[in-house]
Amino acid sequence: MTITLEYPTTTTTVGDLMNPPELQISDDVMVDMAMDILQSSGADHLLVRAEDGRCAGLLTRLHLAPFQARSWYIERTPVRDVVFDRAPFATTVMPAATAAATMRARGLDTWPVVDHDGHVIGLLSF
Repeated sequence: MTITLEYPTTTTTVGDLMNPPELQISDDVMVDMAMDILQSSGADHLLVRAEDGRCAGLLTRLHLAPFQARSWYIERTPVRDVVFDRAPFATTVMPAATAAATMRARGLDTWPVVDHDGHVIGLLSF
């Protein structure tokens, strides 16, 4: 008689792989200030928070590229008016394989992870 022990399969989740959130800005910050923050920090992206503190999306250098000319217009343009990566976002219980496939499909290098209320709790990068 042979006894086989079966171990429960564990699935790696986003919560297992996420990193703490980095730089965050409010969605009412002007584009020129966001560009200065990205440049001075050396970061590739900024998390954008809405007025209620929930995640509004992820703003990258690529999203700000059209504003590089630094005209008077960018001094009066809040980042909420810029096209950037918005919801849906990852959750901690989402399987990592599902998150990776979603990120590939959306062309994302980094994806915000939010709690059940929509507040950022981490970043997922592959």
